[in-house]
Amino acid sequence: MSVIEVRSMNSAYLRVLAENGIAYELQDYFTFEVPGAKYTPAYKRRVWDGKIRLFNAYSGLLPAGLMDYLATFAKDRNYELRVDSSVAQPEIKFDCDKVKGFIQSLKPTANGTPLEPHDHQVDAVCHALNQSRCVLLSPTASGKSLAIYSMVRYYQNAIAPNKKILIIVPTISLVAQLYSDFKDYSSTVDWDADRNCHRIVGGEAKLTTKQIVISTWQSIYKLPRAWFDNFEVVIGDEAHLFKAQSLNTIMNKLIDCPYRIALTGTLDGSKIHKLAIEGLFGPVHRVITTKELMERNLLTNLRIECLMLRYPPEVRKTVCGLDYHSEIEWLVNCEKRNEFIAFLASAARGNTLVLFNYVEKHGKPLYELIKKTAITEIENRKVFFVAGETELEQREGIRSIVEKEDNAIIVASYGTFSTGINIRSLKNVIFASPSKSRIRILQSIGRQLRKCEGKHIAKLYDIADDLHHGENLNYTLQHFLKRVKIYESEQFRYKLVKLPIDLRISRPMEGRA
Repeated sequence: MSVIEVRSMNSAYLRVLAENGIAYELQDYFTFEVPGAKYTPAYKRRVWDGKIRLFNAYSGLLPAGLMDYLATFAKDRNYELRVDSSVAQPEIKFDCDKVKGFIQSLKPTANGTPLEPHDHQVDAVCHALNQSRCVLLSPTASGKSLAIYSMVRYYQNAIAPNKKILIIVPTISLVAQLYSDFKDYSSTVDWDADRNCHRIVGGEAKLTTKQIVISTWQSIYKLPRAWFDNFEVVIGDEAHLFKAQSLNTIMNKLIDCPYRIALTGTLDGSKIHKLAIEGLFGPVHRVITTKELMERNLLTNLRIECLMLRYPPEVRKTVCGLDYHSEIEWLVNCEKRNEFIAFLASAARGNTLVLFNYVEKHGKPLYELIKKTAITEIENRKVFFVAGETELEQREGIRSIVEKEDNAIIVASYGTFSTGINIRSLKNVIFASPSKSRIRILQSIGRQLRKCEGKHIAKLYDIADDLHHGENLNYTLQHFLKRVKIYESEQFRYKLVKLPIDLRISRPMEGRA
């Protein structure tokens, strides 16, 4: 029987020893085509074949989080797998009752009553502590910040005093929000967030004596390996948003960091995305779904209205002949479409979030149009604008203001407000720009599902554009059909409303490239 030997190289990699034929078989097994690779400059220049190889037959290195896949590979082919003791899985130490008691001890309320974590939060923390390496798949608004806080407090007591905990997040807003959550959770106990936590954003100091470091990946991925040497625990929040190469760089520098936990609400559905994250952290563990949270009355019920804008035949005939970028350019400059979005945002009752893609050519004109429309109403609604250029303090200020409002409008870019922003009182979301990204769509939906007093239904208005001609479907209509498949896969109920939109072609348009 052929033999595969597995040893631990470090916390990031396993070394796999096998005869050449098996090594190349393994390399093929861990080779995947990247979705959309053919559109990248590297592929077009023929300097990349559009594939990612997670195992290198020459070096024998395999990301440590893929041990389970290696075991499956060997079993399916009847190869003997010899695993060195250095790769041994941790023994189960915790049951759910013990973990629940630990979480309750971390945050007694003002009157002494302990916090009651939900079962899925207990499951997430219990699984992470028992496995040491994993990806926790749990949707937006499922209480991931409490799970992170609980794990941090446990590891802080479990690791040596000179060892540190690194929490990586994708945006500066999440650095501020997670730190704020930690302060809230510890408000009635003798644990001070400021004394224990150091935040790194922008030009903040990279060196600290504090044991817990909260940072964006952008702020640390270029730091020398020596900076990472004292970290024994790494927790990646919203891990799906990390730039792949930068996250690889960080995780490969954490060579003496055995505890690796990632949290994410969504994966993009591709196998390579799942395995790439699992290789860095560990196997995916689904904690709970959005549908289950709604059924348990832990999230607000969602109502999706797909508003299909149907354009005149002469317009469809011309626009359907455009390439993708020209079609988008036409849509964001379509006055009637933008007026419809402004009217919809102004007519929606309750705090409303309008999400767009392009700041200068769509977001800012939409903001001015919505502001003009909303101010003409009797309520004189507050309208805010948020994009990448908006300073962190201003974003947080807007979030805080809207949390206290009941009828404000935020016009924001997907990049700033589709992930991580917590506004419990948000009732409506409008997709002003088309998208087919599973991650972006589900994260955007998650922004409005948190429960609050007086909010019984959250509404999503998905604007679709029917510009098909004959049997040819325009690009953004194809994207809408992919969004519908996502709604169906998540068991979200949706309603399709077809609305005619009357306009005339106001400028010349070039044909498909």
